[in-house]
Amino acid sequence: MDNEYLSSLLADLSKAFIETFQMVGISLALSIVVGIPLGLVLFITDRGLFWENRLVHVLGGLLINVVRSTPYVILLVLLLPITQKLIGTTIGPLAAAVSLSVAAVAFYARLVQGSLCEVDPGVIEAATAFGASPLQIIREVLLIESLPGLLRGLTITAISLIGYSAMAGIVGGGGVGDLAIRFGYYRYQTDVMLITVAVLIVLVQLVQMGGDKIAKNADKK
Repeated sequence: MDNEYLSSLLADLSKAFIETFQMVGISLALSIVVGIPLGLVLFITDRGLFWENRLVHVLGGLLINVVRSTPYVILLVLLLPITQKLIGTTIGPLAAAVSLSVAAVAFYARLVQGSLCEVDPGVIEAATAFGASPLQIIREVLLIESLPGLLRGLTITAISLIGYSAMAGIVGGGGVGDLAIRFGYYRYQTDVMLITVAVLIVLVQLVQMGGDKIAKNADKK
């Protein structure tokens, strides 16, 4: 492996990972901004809870299930017309972030709902008995008590997005997936594909370890 080839490879890898971080970063941010409120809505509109609304609960759950049951590659293709209207293009990391964000929001919303379901009902009842308003219960009880679970769910979402972002390379989304396809598949350069896989493994391990540590520090039990 000569110096010129190595320099070119490093440049391509750097660009690919910057694009991947861009896609994952945008999608992860939107999963927090939209996924947490959506998960809260699913939880508090359930039967027996304040703001109970069966219609909203069922429709919200159905919408999330439709997105989650659609394989990401198919979802990516289905959202291309919407991506074209929103971004003006269907190529590049910003365009890929549209479908990634939709998948991430639906995925994380369910994890948020699951984390909220693990909150001790007695804590909610005690807060209600002391006269806490629904907004106070959400802010000071539900979100605080479920914080470790929310952080663990966010870690799982981030790792899933790294894998999804690699698939975005199939339709010109850029990133690591695009690099692996162009070099490892079309040019039969398996060394590039192996290097890409190795770096992805390290990246996922770092994200998992960091997420576990943050969630453990947030867990006061």
